[in-house]
Amino acid sequence: MTLALGIDPGTATTGFGLVRELRDGSFEAVEFGVILTPKELPDAERLDLLYQRLNEILRNHHPVTCGVEKLFFQKNISTAITVGQARGVILLALAQAGLDVGEYTPNEIKQAVAGYGSADKKQMQEMVRVLLNLPQIPKPDDAADALAIAICHLLFYKYRAHTAEQS
Repeated sequence: MTLALGIDPGTATTGFGLVRELRDGSFEAVEFGVILTPKELPDAERLDLLYQRLNEILRNHHPVTCGVEKLFFQKNISTAITVGQARGVILLALAQAGLDVGEYTPNEIKQAVAGYGSADKKQMQEMVRVLLNLPQIPKPDDAADALAIAICHLLFYKYRAHTAEQS
């Protein structure tokens, strides 16, 4: 039973989702939510708050592996820079925790979870709900995205473990 953490990076809002793969190959949501940082704080303090909260999640749950969404495309350069800074803090915390980290583009996540790389947000959220056997679509959206990232990572993690056994 592998516990994976999925992270949807952001400076103002970072989604997180902990998903466990069960012995029968199904998935269960352990915890999900968002890490919020107040916009009125200086950037350095916001990044520190993100780092502290992420470390708290790692200490409380002890995931064995983690998936993080790649910064794929941003029209707004300042948004890309701040999300890149958040990703840096996140990757640092995960490396310090000794976690195996997989990074995935939005299309890779959509392909793994919905079977279609161009799935829209509603399709993805419904697939997350179904795969995790939840009564309703997880909220907020950033948390649902993080759960999708965790599911995607567990699928790739299992595949990598299987192919390593074959060689």
